[in-house]
Amino acid sequence: MDETVLHRKLAIAPWMDPALWRLPGVKPIPLEEWLVRDEVFAAQMQLRDKLIAERRGDVHALLDQGRPASQECLTHVLDHLAKDSGYTFSANHVARPDGIKVDIDHDAPLLTLGRLVQSDFCIMEEGPDGHVLTGAILCFPGSWTLAEKIGRPLFAIHTPVREYDQGVSARVQRLFDAIKPDKLLMRVNAIRHEDPSLYHPRRETDPVSVRRGGPDGKYIRSERQVLRRLPETGAVVFSIHTTVISIDRLSADQRAGLESAGIKSG
Repeated sequence: MDETVLHRKLAIAPWMDPALWRLPGVKPIPLEEWLVRDEVFAAQMQLRDKLIAERRGDVHALLDQGRPASQECLTHVLDHLAKDSGYTFSANHVARPDGIKVDIDHDAPLLTLGRLVQSDFCIMEEGPDGHVLTGAILCFPGSWTLAEKIGRPLFAIHTPVREYDQGVSARVQRLFDAIKPDKLLMRVNAIRHEDPSLYHPRRETDPVSVRRGGPDGKYIRSERQVLRRLPETGAVVFSIHTTVISIDRLSADQRAGLESAGIKSG
């Protein structure tokens, strides 16, 4: 399976914006900007369809406790897409902008979501040790595996990330606690990669070289991450829209900022 889909432009270069580049680096965005559809929609969706068909157990997980929030998330995504003229709705399915029809299955909400939009979705719900990952559709993992993270709280999920210390963990947990329904928060990251594959899993015990590649990687992998609290279940939805772009495709200003930002592989 070819797992490489490259963008021709980078919509947001987070290293150019100090507010985004400092952890946790969040900005409020309007509700209508929750999900985006970009130039590589058709190619990314074709890959998502194949991953869901061939690697379902790797890219999808849903605990029983996460089902109501996942179903609520699907409802809100459908409401969002109803305002996008590229989608055509019927009683039982939605036709995507690339012409592919997707059956709407409320009994498999995350699998349905995974075939509707470019974003991945993680469902985070309150637990005794902070918010816990209770469900996810993760077709484009950026150096982690869903099997190792499902059912774990925020800090445990980020254990291998050296920047994610106790101080950052506490700030992120406060952010999850404080977010209000329909008050969306966005953060954007950027990591230098040698491997441009969108499906890029890594186990916690794998070496750094498996995780991200060398510091002179020719690609930037960037994730546009949005936090949204669902009004009925109170769960926080963490959506992830992934861009992979060759460094030589960056604008002159974006390339000039790379060195000063010190963007390397982790």
